Amino acid sequence: MTTTPTSTRPAARRTRGLQASRTRIALLLLVPMLLVLAAVAGYPLLRTIYLSFTEYNILQDAAPKWIGLGNYWFTTPEGVGLGVLQIPEWWQSVWNTVKFTLGSVVLETVLGLAFALIINSKIRGKGLLRTAILVPWAIPTVVSAQMWNWMYNDSFGIISQWGQKLGLLQTGESFLSNPDTALAALIAVDVWKTTPFMALLLLAGLQTIPSDMYEAADVDGAAPWTQFWRLTLPLLTPALLVALIFRTLDALRVFDMPFIVKGNAPETITMSIYARQEMILNSQFGFGSAISVLIFLIIMVFTAIYVTSLRVKFD
Repeated sequence: MTTTPTSTRPAARRTRGLQASRTRIALLLLVPMLLVLAAVAGYPLLRTIYLSFTEYNILQDAAPKWIGLGNYWFTTPEGVGLGVLQIPEWWQSVWNTVKFTLGSVVLETVLGLAFALIINSKIRGKGLLRTAILVPWAIPTVVSAQMWNWMYNDSFGIISQWGQKLGLLQTGESFLSNPDTALAALIAVDVWKTTPFMALLLLAGLQTIPSDMYEAADVDGAAPWTQFWRLTLPLLTPALLVALIFRTLDALRVFDMPFIVKGNAPETITMSIYARQEMILNSQFGFGSAISVLIFLIIMVFTAIYVTSLRVKFD
């Protein structure tokens, strides 16, 4: 049987004591941040959840009135209105948001990866190209949305004029005024605006891959396409999944750009726009809070799926 030398025991105790001291200091430093987070995020969230179980019209009611699940499913005790899960407009906003998310995230990922590969390659003018790609992302959303709104205008918009000349649109029609193409037009705006963000994230991932691995692949005679599938893509997967998480969460709660371009139009209304419509325009804070809670739950489910997939991938 082996025994620990007596001389090493004080050193081990000092090490454990140092680690415990560092842990206590770290927790103390985290306390102010946790308090601020609880104040600016925790309280509004709890308040919204509470209001979602009440009937509260801020223009008519002096205080919220508890109605339980009335805002979600059952009719209110007075028999006025339906729960949000029974309203077709809500499900239309969910479907619009899902289609917007799928279309924009897929296109932005593909184009962002292509731009990242080009910038990361050995070409001249990479700095200028990187700056040019960042321009759409640097433009404020309000400005870019209004700019595209003008280009989509059915009278003088250049994109609508092209569509009319190519026979894709009728005279006096625009891609935004046509309910069949309005959502696709918004996806195009979002892709133009946010693809640089994806390109930057993926470029950062590409630059972490050691160059000697590509040199070894060249020595082995691997073709560029083979290097991409067997080397680049597997090593880029962590950065790719992180980029997908950020973009999916942003797309699911999108509000500003679709609202500026199309407002509350049924064919393009998103979940966040629908929540704003009920809370601000209709003054129904209880009903609007229920919609906000549902949006929070949907985003939380997507986040849990992504985090689980990351854990399974890298454990």
